[in-house]
Amino acid sequence: MANRLLVDNLCAGYGSVQVLDRISLDVDHGETVALLGTNGNGKSTLIKCIMGVVRPSAGRIAATIDDVEHDLVGRTTEEIVDLGISLVPEGRRLFPRLTVEENLLLGAYRKKARAAIAANLAFCFETFPRLAERRRQLAGSMSGGEQQMLTLARALMTAPKILLIDEPSVGLAPILVIHTIDKILELKEKYGLTVLMAEQNFNQAIRIADRGYVIVHGRIEYSGGSREDLANNELVHKLYMGL
Repeated sequence: MANRLLVDNLCAGYGSVQVLDRISLDVDHGETVALLGTNGNGKSTLIKCIMGVVRPSAGRIAATIDDVEHDLVGRTTEEIVDLGISLVPEGRRLFPRLTVEENLLLGAYRKKARAAIAANLAFCFETFPRLAERRRQLAGSMSGGEQQMLTLARALMTAPKILLIDEPSVGLAPILVIHTIDKILELKEKYGLTVLMAEQNFNQAIRIADRGYVIVHGRIEYSGGSREDLANNELVHKLYMGL
């Protein structure tokens, strides 16, 4: 059954400041789509709109979950998560005084995920053996790379159909960025996920993206139909390679 995401002519901002201007994009079933852009261009605001944290002033957001389409605008974040859409937030946002296992169990509050807690927990520990080793350790005492593993695993505990990932490389050493991006690809393939990943690290993002969009000052300025299209685009060269 298909899981898709559609954003159509979306406008949003904060008070009188408009951040997103008629944004349109789509993520088809089983795709990994990269939303590329430097800081301050609206990537996180778009992710927040999809998750119901920021209410758009115009436009449409729709998610198809198991072949059933749902309008997301006007829904609460809890309702959106309950549909099967999960977020790996920028900055990780863990509960530092809770253990690794407690953080994971908190990710399983979605009704459809509760029946599969044991299986999902086993899957997370199999995918991230370090978390299994440190299941009793406080999340706040772990390294940045370990915390990013935990954030990814916590999102998987919701048994998502669509996964949103906001700036997974932020604050990580280059070798950990590579490991994190590789894990996102592995999880997508194992779980059969549909993924939208907002990322400013162009070279790492296109390693796993099927295609992508470039956002500049709140507008989609380029849509690449493949990673090759993105790598060869003049705008991408200007923004990321100084050419």
